[in-house]
Amino acid sequence: MTRPPTPTADSVRALVRSLLRSGTAEGLQVRPVVEGRPYTWWVGSRHVLRLAPDREASVRLRREARLRDLVRPHLPLAVPAGAAYGDWTPGLACTLDARLPGDFGGGHEVSALGEADLAGLLNGLRAVPVRQAETLGVPRVAARSLGALRRIAAHAAERLAAADEFDTGRLRQLTPSGAAQLTAQAGPAVLTHHHLTDEHVLISADGRVRAVLDWTGASLGDPAEDIAALATSAGAPAAVRAATLAGYGPRPCLRGLWLARCDTVIALTEHLDTPAAAPLRAALLKAWEPIMLERVTELKEEE
Repeated sequence: MTRPPTPTADSVRALVRSLLRSGTAEGLQVRPVVEGRPYTWWVGSRHVLRLAPDREASVRLRREARLRDLVRPHLPLAVPAGAAYGDWTPGLACTLDARLPGDFGGGHEVSALGEADLAGLLNGLRAVPVRQAETLGVPRVAARSLGALRRIAAHAAERLAAADEFDTGRLRQLTPSGAAQLTAQAGPAVLTHHHLTDEHVLISADGRVRAVLDWTGASLGDPAEDIAALATSAGAPAAVRAATLAGYGPRPCLRGLWLARCDTVIALTEHLDTPAAAPLRAALLKAWEPIMLERVTELKEEE
């Protein structure tokens, strides 16, 4: 398969000009959102251009526009709106979205009102009609085995300990029997964003959560996955408090917490000697912040 051309500032300006059907893009300032990642661009001060790098991503990007329209009425937060759609190269989709106010999650701490915003997000996701999401092509994803993930994380933790990056005793807090009790609860699947990380959650200077970006990875499945992602971005205490406000009980909250903790140990081990290690260390620290729920919940009892 022929590889698509690498987007450049000149090609992005030409693309925006064709999408908007005007010559006003000629003098626009364009720059990559993240240096070295050429598929997402700031366009002036009001737009962001996203380019699908392959056909699979293109399918998700085209589906996202319809999914955002479906979820928007259910959420108390802003969801991006598309200003224009098209193909940036034959067969590969692009979308020009209106830029939303707020900073990426890593810049500000979530306030108490921000935790209420996150609770509204989790409640809204649960309210989205599953049948309609399936009609749009949103896939169902089976719940992960926390026991299997714990075993992988245990091996990874040994490597981190050897590099003086982690205390393996922390992971032993989750016993095999404890992991077995934190299986995904039976019940209908819910829509999950599945990537509520710093780069997709916009937070204002006062700690309010203002918007959620990039719905291309959304799936139907285990809501603990979104609790887990929030633990790595907003911190474990804020994530668990938000999930509790949204009506989730101790088990899904603890399941999300331990999914996040295992994931961050594994991810840091895999990227320990790369530039990605710094943000992964930050995510690990947030996921491993202690929470009161761990001290007061007895897993041997039924919820």
